[in-house]
Amino acid sequence: MTKPLKLLSGLIAVFATVIATVISASLGNAERAATGPRGTGDLGIIIERATGSVLVFDSSERRMLYRVEGLGDLSHASAVFSRDERFAYVFGRDGGLTKVDLLAGSIARRVMQAGNSIGGAISDDGTLIAASNYEPGGVRVFDAATLDLVADIPAIWSGGSSKTIGLVDAPGRRFVFSLWDAGETWIADFAGGSKPVVTKLAGIGRNPYDALITGNGRHYIAGLYGEDGLTVIDLWQSPLAPRRILSEYGRGEAKLPVYKMPHLEGWALAGDRFALPAVGRHEVLWVDARTFDEVGRTKVHGQPVFAVARPDGRHVWVNFAHPDNDTIQVIDTHSRAIVAEWKPGPAVLHIEFTPRGHEAWVSVRDGNAVEIYDARTFEKKGRIEAQSPSGIFLAARAHRTGL
Repeated sequence: MTKPLKLLSGLIAVFATVIATVISASLGNAERAATGPRGTGDLGIIIERATGSVLVFDSSERRMLYRVEGLGDLSHASAVFSRDERFAYVFGRDGGLTKVDLLAGSIARRVMQAGNSIGGAISDDGTLIAASNYEPGGVRVFDAATLDLVADIPAIWSGGSSKTIGLVDAPGRRFVFSLWDAGETWIADFAGGSKPVVTKLAGIGRNPYDALITGNGRHYIAGLYGEDGLTVIDLWQSPLAPRRILSEYGRGEAKLPVYKMPHLEGWALAGDRFALPAVGRHEVLWVDARTFDEVGRTKVHGQPVFAVARPDGRHVWVNFAHPDNDTIQVIDTHSRAIVAEWKPGPAVLHIEFTPRGHEAWVSVRDGNAVEIYDARTFEKKGRIEAQSPSGIFLAARAHRTGL
């Protein structure tokens, strides 16, 4: 072969290699475009309480993406999410704190931070994770990126060490929680750095068992197990002054055995009224959101556990304690009348609305499934198989106070 022909042959080979590389890269990009990258705003997790696992699901496509195992005792598990909605922080009953990567479907980090834990919260800036503990009591706070310990807040009072409950995030890098044994509420302020300033409010009532914070971060409300009524703290007020409300409401007046104490996170704000699951009664109480006075009641199927408001506030969905826990009722908040009722299956434990309220996801523990319903027509839209599902948590919770 002459020298010009060899040169031409070499140029053709180089050109062919370049073309092949471009085609390969294009095909690779097309393949990646089909499978990712993806956003996280429509992702969430389902707690599989009996198996120590969570399902990562896509709420738009109504399908499971991953099962993540090895999260320990999830019999009373809850979760919060990072600001970018990529990570879920799962609080297990055994004291485990697990950071789950929603995109990878894997555990990013896990620490055993206590012996018996009862929920947690994430700071408003997304940098701190706080865990509330029964054993050894107190609250421990961790770096959200690494899960390294930032602060340990023992719940020590005159009677010894206390269990802590009702831990929530409050605006300004604060956490609010209550002490079961002491009857106190504490506010841990991390605005100045890793060493919190702790404000202690005594005399809120006997044995606070759970608490909530309103969506605007203003009112912290603790339910009392040891006496009737609840206590509200206006976090905008100075000085802070706990106030008793609903003095005729509470466990002491229950006419029926209390099969399951309702979670105070079950308070549903609909317009200017709360819908409150009544302890030991077949009723939902309506409470004025400005004065905290009772303004009415709705008779319901059984002892309510959660009363969950559709995001627009028009309807409240209610589930119930054993033995009536196979039923959902929907209450119209304008008329306070029941407008729908059906039985998704045995042991309905939790209800989660999509962020703008077009669907409701319902866990049916003993049916081993999550049922998906149109939030306006109540038509069943889908189903995801799950092993003893309980809590359902959407990543969009990352942008709401107290969730």
